[in-house]
This record gives sequence, structure tokens and C-alpha cells, in this order.
Amino acid sequence: MDEVDAAELRRAYDQVLAEVDAGGFGPPPEGQLSAEQIVAHLAANDELMSEATEAVLAGSPFAYYDLDTIHRPQLDALVSECGGLDGLATLLRATSQKLCALAERLGPAAETPVETVLREGFDLDVDDSLPWGRALDLHIRVHLPLHLTQLRSLRRQPHPA
Repeated sequence: MDEVDAAELRRAYDQVLAEVDAGGFGPPPEGQLSAEQIVAHLAANDELMSEATEAVLAGSPFAYYDLDTIHRPQLDALVSECGGLDGLATLLRATSQKLCALAERLGPAAETPVETVLREGFDLDVDDSLPWGRALDLHIRVHLPLHLTQLRSLRRQPHPA
């Protein structure tokens, strides 16, 4: 993979943000993330991915990306700081735009190996050095769709009349 598909990355974020904008989320099942926590998780993750992308673009041999570093108390603090879903959606728009803009600049640097730790339930478990473009591809094809599905499952169903 020589290039990151930045257009595909933007489309994946557009789908997530459209779901967030539609609103109407109910409480999560026990032990699951709320809609606010999901959006906070994605925004915090974008910041980590942007840092790693900036390191790759700068030619740093020490690029490292660890999704495991985001824990629920940090998400709750971010939810509180943003004042709820609307503020979180604004933050996610900004963080995703930054990541997309950086991804567009990667070009051949997408082949740069980055120590990567990704764990999202049973769907994604990586602890390896990956070409950074591959990590971004997993974000596009697995991570964002996983959270889009979670958001859709939290939508309150209209009650029949």
C-alpha cells in the first residue's frame, strides 16, 4: 500500500458524524460505552493517530501508536469537558479533519513501520510494528465501522402507536 485512501477515511468519518448528528441515543447495555463515550474515544484516538502521523511525516524512527492508552475515566473527563454530544461532535469534526489532512500528505511514508497496539474487543487485536498506512487502513475498515455499528445500536427505536 503506497498511499492511504484519504477520501475513504473522510467517507468513514462522514458516516460516523451523520449518525452522531442524527442523535436519539439511548443508554448503553451494561459494560458498554455510551454514545458520548464512543465519540470521545474516537476524538481521543484521532489525536493519538495524528501524533503518530506527524512523527512519520517528520521521519521520526520512534513513532508509536497505542489505542490501549485511552481509558474510560479519560473518556468521561472529555465528555464532561465538551459538555455532551454536541461539543464532542464539534471536537470529532476537528480531530478527524486534522487526521484526514495529515493522511493526505503521507504518500510513500505510509510504508513507515510504527509500533502499534490496537485492541477493540474481539474484532481488532494488534500488538506489532505495522506500516502506518496499514494501521490507518484498519482504522478505516474496522475501527470506525465498529463504532458506527455501536452508535446505531444505541439509537432508540420509535415506539409503535
